[in-house]
Amino acid sequence: MTWRTGLAALLLIGLVAPLRAQSPTVVPEDTPQAGGELRDADFGVGTDQFGLDRQVEMYQWRRVGEDRYDRVWKAAWIDSSQFSAGHENPPELPLASRHWWAPQPTLDGKPLDLAVLKALGQWQEFRPGFSRLPANLAATFQPEGDGLTSSENPLDPQVGDLRVSWRELVLPPLEGRVVLVDGVWELAQPATPRPSEARPPVQASALDGAVERDGRYWPWIAGGLLGLGLLVFAGRAALSRRQPRRSR
Repeated sequence: MTWRTGLAALLLIGLVAPLRAQSPTVVPEDTPQAGGELRDADFGVGTDQFGLDRQVEMYQWRRVGEDRYDRVWKAAWIDSSQFSAGHENPPELPLASRHWWAPQPTLDGKPLDLAVLKALGQWQEFRPGFSRLPANLAATFQPEGDGLTSSENPLDPQVGDLRVSWRELVLPPLEGRVVLVDGVWELAQPATPRPSEARPPVQASALDGAVERDGRYWPWIAGGLLGLGLLVFAGRAALSRRQPRRSR
């Protein structure tokens, strides 16, 4: 390979590498689809949104002082083994809280990454229909508010009573929030971290906004390195032409 051929190859690679990162921005044209109904089979509750959450709470004793107690609805089991007599809680929650994610969400017919649902989805309470409530649960629970309760008198719950409610996950408009990467819609940028997880901001550089919003700068770095190599190669070629050949 002559020095001219090598120079041309380096120039071509240095120009093409950064251009590969600048794929045209694809704007979503349609609304996202969850891909089917999510169902809580235990209660026959379903939603066509992107997530379904079941929260189970139990009415329990809790200690509020040296020897003072009150009763509260709580999703987590309270250990009463050290409580005074007459303040015993059931040994466990007989029914667990659960959540479900849409298994095949899509946008414009292409897969939507689960991270998009978790970062951008918004949980909202809803009142499901209970027409599919199994007979054994229908004998135990009755409607209360937007959910169900096992209390015989919802105004006077007893320790060990349960109440169950549901939430569904909805998505806001995704334009400008997702990018298409290798045929999959992903977050355009990481979700804002919690205060305890916050990191120092990254100083802006001249590359900001020049490449895709997902921050894939490696082609630009490669292009810069190749450009540097190109200069070195050209310099050496020029020096070799100037040096006189030694006679043997």
